Parts: sequence; C-alpha cells; structure tokens
Amino acid sequence: MLPADPSALAGYRLLGRLGAGGMGVVYLGRTDAGELAAVKVTLADRAERPDFRSRFRREVEAARRVVSPFAVPVLGADPDAPEPWLATAFVPGPSLGEAIAEHGPLPGPSLRVLGGAVARALAAVHAAGLVHRDVKPGNVLLAVDGPRLIDFGIARSADPDGETALTGTDMVVGTPGFLAPEQAEARTGDIGPASDVFAFGCLLAYAATGRPPFGTGAVDALMYRTVHAEPDLAGVPAGLLPLLRECLAKDPAARPTAEALAARLVVDTPGTAADWLPAPVVRTIAERSARMLALPDIDPTNIPAAAPPTGPGRRRFLLLAGGAGVLAAGGGGTWLALRDGDGGRTDGKQPGPPPKTRKWTIGVQADLSGPGKDIGQAQERGVRLAVEAFNSGKDKPFTLDVKVSDDRGDQSRGAAAARVLTSDPDVLGIIGPSHDYTGYAALPAYDEARLPVLTVSAGYNLLTNPVLGQGLSVVRLCTQHNYAALYLAYHALAKSPRPLTRPGLLQDRTDDNYSWQYVVGASIGFKGSGVLPHPRVVPAGAKRLERVLGEMVDAGIDAYVHAGLAPSAVRAARTLDKLGFTGMRIAGQHVYGDEFLRGAGAAAEGWVVGAPIVPPGIRKQAAAFTAAHRARYGTDPAPYTGEAYDAVAMLAGQVEKAFKGGRRPDRTTLPGLLKKATFKGIMGDYGFKEDGNLTGVGTYVYTVRNGRYEPLDWAPSAPPKPAGTPGPSSSPQGS
Repeated sequence: MLPADPSALAGYRLLGRLGAGGMGVVYLGRTDAGELAAVKVTLADRAERPDFRSRFRREVEAARRVVSPFAVPVLGADPDAPEPWLATAFVPGPSLGEAIAEHGPLPGPSLRVLGGAVARALAAVHAAGLVHRDVKPGNVLLAVDGPRLIDFGIARSADPDGETALTGTDMVVGTPGFLAPEQAEARTGDIGPASDVFAFGCLLAYAATGRPPFGTGAVDALMYRTVHAEPDLAGVPAGLLPLLRECLAKDPAARPTAEALAARLVVDTPGTAADWLPAPVVRTIAERSARMLALPDIDPTNIPAAAPPTGPGRRRFLLLAGGAGVLAAGGGGTWLALRDGDGGRTDGKQPGPPPKTRKWTIGVQADLSGPGKDIGQAQERGVRLAVEAFNSGKDKPFTLDVKVSDDRGDQSRGAAAARVLTSDPDVLGIIGPSHDYTGYAALPAYDEARLPVLTVSAGYNLLTNPVLGQGLSVVRLCTQHNYAALYLAYHALAKSPRPLTRPGLLQDRTDDNYSWQYVVGASIGFKGSGVLPHPRVVPAGAKRLERVLGEMVDAGIDAYVHAGLAPSAVRAARTLDKLGFTGMRIAGQHVYGDEFLRGAGAAAEGWVVGAPIVPPGIRKQAAAFTAAHRARYGTDPAPYTGEAYDAVAMLAGQVEKAFKGGRRPDRTTLPGLLKKATFKGIMGDYGFKEDGNLTGVGTYVYTVRNGRYEPLDWAPSAPPKPAGTPGPSSSPQGS
C-alpha cells in the first residue's frame, strides 16, 4: 500500500495492491466476515472525464448480467461514487497464462474441462446480450472447482445499435493474438458473439500447445497473421482439432455458437482442482490458498519504509497469493502486477540481478504440410539436429532454439510465413524457404528485415537479384536452376557414349519458371560446345507430351533433357521406353525423388538426374550426423537434411564470431559476413559470390540403377575438352 492509498472502502478493508493501470488501482479487500474481494477503484480525475461514468456503469451492468458458475460474480459497486468502484469475488489461483508459462500446456482432460467451462461462461455472456471482446489467458483464472472468466471492462452490447459502444469505431479493442479478424481490422459492425468464439479457439489452442496459434511478435504482424494466415495447431490433441478449426474460421458466420461449444465439450463439474488440473498447478493453487489464510492482522495504510523489508511482508504474501489476475485496473484488458524490489523472494534476502540466459532462435520457413512436405520436414530435422549439436558444446556463450513457420508450399502464404519469423527479434537467421515460389513471395519481408536467409533447395534465379535490389540477405547453398542445367549439359557432353549432335530439350510449362530456366541453361551449355539442340515446348499439364516426344525421336535426337516436374518425367520415361529410345536421358532437381522412381518403374533405369544434395553415406564427415539422425528419428537422413544441418552450423559459427562483449550481434550484419565466409561442412565445402550465390557447382549427379538413385559425382563445371583429350575432372562443391 502507498501513502495515498485508503485503508478502507465501502465496507472492505484494503490489504494491498493487486495491480495498477492508467485508469485506477485494483486492491485486495476483505469484509468483516473474512470474505476476500478484488476491489477496482477508478482515479478521481478519470471519473470526471466525459462519458466515463456511463462507461463504468455499463461495465458494472455487464458483469451483473452474466450469471454463470464459471464467471466471477460482482459483490458490489458504486458508479456514482467520487471514485467509482467495483468489487468482485477474489479467486486465489493463477491465471491460465501464468499456469501455462510456469507448468506448460494442459493435458487432454484438463483442456475439455477448461473449454467446457469457458464456453458455458461465454454462452451466459451472449445470453445476456453482451460480447466479452477480450477472451485471453490472463482473463481466465484457475480455481479449485473450475476456471473463471473475468474482466468485463470492455464488454459491450451484442447489438452495436442497441447502446453506445465503449470505444470508437476505428479502434482495435482486445489483445493481439487473441482476437478475431474482424476485431483486428476494427470492423465494428462485424464484431459479435462469434468474435468471442474465435478468441475462445485461440485460448484453447494456447492451453493445448503453450503458444498462441498466430505466433508472437510485433502487434502489426500479429494482426496481419490473424486476418490472413492459418493458425498453428501443431500439438493440439486430435480430438479437439475439428472444433478449433471451426472456432478459428475467418468468416464469423462459419463459427459455432458458445452454447454449441459448451454442449460438445460438456464434462462433469470438477469437485476439486485435483479432479481436473495437473498436479503442479494444483500445488500452486494450494500454496496460494494457504497464504491467504496466513494473512496478518489488518493495519491502516502501510507507509513504505526506506530500509528493505526483513520478512515476507504483507504485500509479498498478496502477490504470491495470485491477486494479480482478477481485474484489469484500466478496464482495457491489461494487467500490471505489483512488483517488490526483491523480485518476489519470500525469504527476506536481497538477491542480485536475475540470471540472464542468452537463447536465440534459428527460424525455419518450409513446406511442412503441403506437396513438398518431405523436403521441408527433412530440412527441419537437419536444423534441429544442428541446434542440438551446437547446444551440447562446452563453454557456448549462448544457446539456440528453433522456430518453425509452415508455408504449406502455397505461394499466397509465403509472405505471412516469413513475417512470423522476421517479427520475432530473437530470430537471428532463417533456414529456408524450401520452395521456389513461397521463397519469392517472402522476399519483401526478408529484404525489409535484412536478416540472413540460407536456402538449401530454392534455386529460382530471382531469389537473388542485386540489379532489382531483391534478395540482398539471401545466401544460397544450392545452385540456381539455370546453372544446374548448364552443368548437366556439360555432364551429358562428357559422358555420352557417343558424341552428341542433336540433344532434345523439352520444356513442360506446368512450372514455367523452373522449366524455362532449365531449358535456357542446358541450351547455353550445348551451344557453347558447338552442339545445336532440338527444343520443344508443351503446354501446362504436359498436354500432347507423348505426341511431341514421338516427333522429337523421329527428328533424330540423340539425348533428351527433361525440363519439367516428376509427373511429366514419368510419362516421358515410359514413352521414350516404348519408342525404343536409347540415348542419354537427363532431368533436374524437381524430378529427383521417389515419385519418379515409383511412377516410371523399369522405364526410369539409366536416367541421369541432378540435384543439389549429396548422399551422406559417401561422406565420412557425415558419419556422426548420420548416426545421430538414426538415433533420433530411426531412419537414415533424407535428402536436404544434411544440407540444412550445414546451413545452421555455418550461421551459428558466424554468430559466435560476431558475438562480442556479451551483446547480441546485429542480425542485419550477418548476411555480409556469410557471403565472405568459406565453410567446410559435413556435406561439402561452401563459398559464395557477392550476390549470395554459391561458387563452384553444387549439383550432384545420380543415375537410376535397379530402381534406386546411384550417386556418380559432382557435375563438371566446364564443357569437355575436344575429342581425343581427357574429359574434365569433377569440381568439388564450393571450390
């Protein structure tokens, strides 16, 4: 209590402050009968502002209209007092946010009790003709007999024309990360009970996973993701996923009602905390309840002494009793907990500064659930293994964590997925994107943030374009598609059983940018050696593919380069096999994979395929990594896992070098350091040009034998020498 604080108010003896905000103070009060209450008192100068008393009166009326065992009841109020006040029952338990932060996500049975109770409370709110508008972890208290919904400070009528709204029509009201799209965009006319249901979905997802479904970070980023991005529901129990997806629908009309949710989550009312909460949370409630019983005698206003306290102190008891989670002092959904100078110690000792753990984050943007999920998941595994390896080292000045953003391989999600990572100040670098076009869509976000982006699979040429000022922070550990095709043309010229005179180039426009880059690169390689290719193009969907291939064989092609994706490569392999074509058949990165082997079957035999990956089994440097992957995941590493591992190791090495004097390095300086660095990784050696592209070849060549990809060597970096002289030696990656 401060010198200016009253010792009593309206029959309540005030024991201490629970919180304070710009609008007033929340005290812990006790009646003569021993009943505890949270007493919210508004400052006198605020009370005299126009319309304030009417707003406060609406809050009181709203709280009184809600009748539910899972909503904190109003014990008394006086909106007309010189300093308007409101008292509600005090719950000596932690907020949901406190419990999750301290003890982690709730288990399935607890989630159903939590969801059922909060849904019943919201149903009562909506039945009273109100919208809560701030359903968040801090506004749900965990009590022995179930959760309690609190704080109706910004509640309003569900009918926007039925009464004057408490805020302006252009003001966003609520807590970012736990509000609906219509709230994020301040679409006042669309805000209604369905908005609370969206927030309920966010709350339940947070309780299940320990993280908000739309991430954390800057407010504008949270708002954007709420409106445009899909929620992150990884880790939510399968039985709750359909319900949460319905709650988090962007369209308010598609969401269920709170009453319907309560019916779907109906559970027996818990008798005690032990019946519905994990043991650690039960202990927290028990400890706080015990401290409530140990409150000392009530004294008048306690004037702070100059000397530090020598005992636990009344205010410290109150803070530990969970009082900072009952009402928002300003009526706007923001809690300011009372803090003593000793950081909450109850032993009377004055500790030094709290220990600071340096823990920074490696971001991963990848397709983890879309058509390219195999590649994206492989890269995520590589990142996690590299982070674990780094953290296990001795005398590390910091540790690393991993934050993942799934773009699902959908170009329209690329920018939003990137901003999940760029808005987090603890993210020092990005591994990914795993896909060409989600990467290109993400470029504006990464260019703006200027943090390093290391991709091991996106070969789209426009990801790095200094002329256009694009991709200035991108460091590419793989070859651009056009250069990869150039090197494969050199391989064909060097390894063909007979000199090539008319190689065929087929461009399948299903992925127009990729196939065009491959045709251009291969054409340059052949023409530079004096060989004129025979190019043909088929429309998207590989329409007329078989007919065009027949025409190419009739025209006398003696090699075939497939500039397209795996589905059309399967058709090409089968067609060429039927036509009896025996020349070299070549394809690139987007054909490499099991889809081609399974689809083409025996017709795939003998095909040459290039990709920016090395088999870990042929690299002795990768032996420990392979063993670690087997121990962790039970399988050998998939393609792109080792390359992602190398990317993290390289980035972490530069962060260590830049770490000076205990200060975090400026992440915007890291791209320049990486581009100047050379690195010996488990999968090869890496070096970079000024534009962030890989020096050397970076394309490994495989041939299909017995239904498997058999590794050959690095593709050559130069055309073969004239006939009669030895062919070029293979160029190591990064040389």
